[in-house]
Amino acid sequence: MRKDDCFYLGKIAKKFSFKGEVLIYLDTDEPELYENMESVFVEFNKDLIPFFIENSTLHKNDLLRVKFEDVDSEEEADKLIGCEIYLPLSMLPKLEGNQFYFHEVIGFEVEDKRLGVFGKIVSINDTTAQPLFEVVNGSVEILVPMIDQFLVKIDRENKKVIMDLPEGLIEMYL
Repeated sequence: MRKDDCFYLGKIAKKFSFKGEVLIYLDTDEPELYENMESVFVEFNKDLIPFFIENSTLHKNDLLRVKFEDVDSEEEADKLIGCEIYLPLSMLPKLEGNQFYFHEVIGFEVEDKRLGVFGKIVSINDTTAQPLFEVVNGSVEILVPMIDQFLVKIDRENKKVIMDLPEGLIEMYL
């Protein structure tokens, strides 16, 4: 499985028991969706390796207590601490309306109600307090705040993000 075909679900945070159980920090708003998985991919030495789950339960909201098959000791669990967990993109729940996954809108055009189409989303910067669409217009990069009040519609059929942006925001880049 290639990392490009997967999404990041979380990270193995720490050991839980002397029997090889671990706690996985889930990077999701809906951890209960991932409580009964059969397997996950663990990134180990830059490779994604399938690990099968014997049992799992939610632990303190955003942690998943997991017992992997063939991980039966603290020493074996130690090797997994800090490893990232991935699942195939096909396992993402479908979103509708104006909800979207960041990877889903890469390559979409961005259209402002006033200005029309002004560029294409090349990536999303979520390292800032407010996530930003990184939009390219020719050789110009435009940073557009991902604010619900600006978002009019996610048009999946036409691969467009339609926005109602404040006057002057886009003009200051062009």
